[in-house]
Amino acid sequence: MRATISSDLKTAMKSGDKPKVQTLRLINAAIQSAEIEAKTTIDDAAVITVMTKMVKQRRDSIEQYTNGNRPDLAAIEQAEIAIIETYLPKQMDMAETEAAIKAAIAETGAASAKDMGKVMGVLKAKYAGKMDFQKASAAVKAALG
Repeated sequence: MRATISSDLKTAMKSGDKPKVQTLRLINAAIQSAEIEAKTTIDDAAVITVMTKMVKQRRDSIEQYTNGNRPDLAAIEQAEIAIIETYLPKQMDMAETEAAIKAAIAETGAASAKDMGKVMGVLKAKYAGKMDFQKASAAVKAALG
């Protein structure tokens, strides 16, 4: 994944695509920061986690810019999200998420809300970067409640 990002950065620099260059540099900086924090080289799963956090931060920024009547800044953030998401795995739709939750509940033998942590642990291990865990958490709570 990192090799792809570096290669795309070089290509974007040669073609003069400034927004893409800027976004890819932000991705590289976030990855380096995560490696410094982890004190080791991180794997692709951790890179996906880093980029997922970047998308979440940008969505929060878009909301704030929209509320602050700054559509120009919101558009920049949206463009960055589009670039970052090209490197992320396809997100699961609601039907796929619900099927995965049912399978995780069956796998863990969860019976009540007390078992929610077990179910979420299984989901995070299997579907990191592919599932919106905030929505999944609410669905697990509803299924176990």
